Amino acid sequence: MRVLSVIHESNGRSGVFGDVVEEAGHELVEWNVAEEGRLPAFEFDAALVFGGTMHVDQDEHHGWLRDEDAFLRRLVADGVPVLGVCLGGQLLAKALRAPVRRMPSPQVGWHEVRLEPGAADDPVLGRLPARFQSFQWHSYAFELPRGAVLLAKDTRCNQAFRTGASTWALQFHAEVTRDSLRDWIERAEGNADGTIDFDRLRIESEAHIAGWNEIGREICGRYVAVAEDLSATQAAATTRATSPRS
Repeated sequence: MRVLSVIHESNGRSGVFGDVVEEAGHELVEWNVAEEGRLPAFEFDAALVFGGTMHVDQDEHHGWLRDEDAFLRRLVADGVPVLGVCLGGQLLAKALRAPVRRMPSPQVGWHEVRLEPGAADDPVLGRLPARFQSFQWHSYAFELPRGAVLLAKDTRCNQAFRTGASTWALQFHAEVTRDSLRDWIERAEGNADGTIDFDRLRIESEAHIAGWNEIGREICGRYVAVAEDLSATQAAATTRATSPRS
């Protein structure tokens, strides 16, 4: 498979998700839409959409957000498997006409997430622990699109949903690596306003990151398996449609 990875900043890359895709033998194409100013025209079998410091309601500052919104709507309509993380999840919610709102205060750091009953038979999140520590860094949160299944939440907001058989949105950063976390903390520390305890964040991150990466790999591995099954089904259907009839 060819898997598109949409990123919005050079320090918000595919992380452990990219590792999982490539280890499974698939091609990962990372595309920085903020730098390119457009989205790719080539064909692919699945898409991952990651985070960024911009927000879903900043179209006037980032004109490419309008194009990305249309792009995501098209992916969902075409049944292309899509998984969005943080901003990517919010953009998917917006593309599906769900509200995405600024939170009263940002959520940054390690917070417990619990699975909801709808996750029991979900092919991507269904085998995760009922409760787990997750890494968060966001100031907006999504509501549920019409017909979506709530998969996870915490005390502050929705954390994951699925629509249909091939679209997932996550609020938590399941892709983040130790190196990228260190980079985010260092960058944020330079603009500190006193609301984040960076020393505590570093200590907690060192304690949780190894286990968190295992969960991230589990999530992406199961997403890739879903995409593989859908790709195989579509390929078989195409073969049947183009085969000469006896």
